[in-house]
Amino acid sequence: MPRAVTHAERPEEAARELRAGLGAGLGIGAGAMGLELVVVFCAPCYDRAALADALAAEFGTVPVIGCTTAGEIGPGGYTTNALVAVGFPSEDFSIVTALVDHVDRFEIADSAVIARSLLSRRDRAMAARPVPLGEEARSFAMLLIDGLSMSEETVVSALHNALIDIPLFGASAGDDLHFERTFVLHEGAFHPNAAVVALFTTARPFTVFRTQHFVSSERKMVVTGADPQRRIVHEINAEPAGREYARLVGLEGEPLTPMIFAAHPVVVRVGGQYHVRSIQKVNDDESLTFFCAIDEGIVLTVAEGVDPVANFDGLIEGIEAEVGAPDLILGCDCILRRLEMEQRQLNAVMSDRLARHRVVGFCAYGEQVNGMHVNQTFTGVAIGGR
Repeated sequence: MPRAVTHAERPEEAARELRAGLGAGLGIGAGAMGLELVVVFCAPCYDRAALADALAAEFGTVPVIGCTTAGEIGPGGYTTNALVAVGFPSEDFSIVTALVDHVDRFEIADSAVIARSLLSRRDRAMAARPVPLGEEARSFAMLLIDGLSMSEETVVSALHNALIDIPLFGASAGDDLHFERTFVLHEGAFHPNAAVVALFTTARPFTVFRTQHFVSSERKMVVTGADPQRRIVHEINAEPAGREYARLVGLEGEPLTPMIFAAHPVVVRVGGQYHVRSIQKVNDDESLTFFCAIDEGIVLTVAEGVDPVANFDGLIEGIEAEVGAPDLILGCDCILRRLEMEQRQLNAVMSDRLARHRVVGFCAYGEQVNGMHVNQTFTGVAIGGR
């Protein structure tokens, strides 16, 4: 499956390089794409309007979706200030997409309308194919959503329920840790406060996955003061949140930075499993802003890390047992995982692993898998050969 990356600064040149790279990946000239869909992950340094126009001009009738990032994963592993693209060949895929506007006002009832539309359009597209995909064809869904909308929990939970047995993965768009504005790309424009849902159908083997390299410890904390709407925790154990968190992780009096939050996340137990609830930042009043939903009364546990490289190797072993050596892993990797790799000087090692196993994707402000919005997780879909 064709993948491409460019560091060209001018949007027109970058779009040309992506098209040429995807054409080369298909083993054909850049003029005849043969693609059902192109997914693009875009560093926020690009002029979005010019880039959207350039991509539409280069790819013509081939739909292009994507989002802004907090770092990219190209064919060579981790990269920055880049555009990364992956193409889905029409021969193997039938794909329909939908834009969800105003996700900050999303209601659960909206998910049924979106799901019905996607499923009916999928069925019509499948019936219209000149060469059927075959009886073994199955579907999975991908969600790309504004990473600052604070709407991920509502959207992903409702969509997963509406799509019933269709596995879903996705992630929250980023803006290189500026936390100002994030965007999704759909039908020739970048949209704030929005999400893109794509429904993929293919006869290729695939598996939707998630992994995290943290286990729970004995150190507990109770959220005793919070603003759930803004994902802000004011008090932990009836103490100022930032101060008490620092004490519990053994860093009392130290300035709290993204590197510390990456190395010392907290987890919450849901449905018998622990899920990471990552901290975005410490505020001037010593409150903590989280990447995920948070509420008073929640019991958080300080997490302890295991070897992230060994954890990734174990993930790949499981994937290969299911689908064989993957042709593509479309991956969403939490930005805090990447910061931890940098802190532990594992960037080069992990980049090599990502490249070797054909991973492309981006670094996100949060990840989704089925009905859950999580943090400090690597999620995605692994697609096998024909």
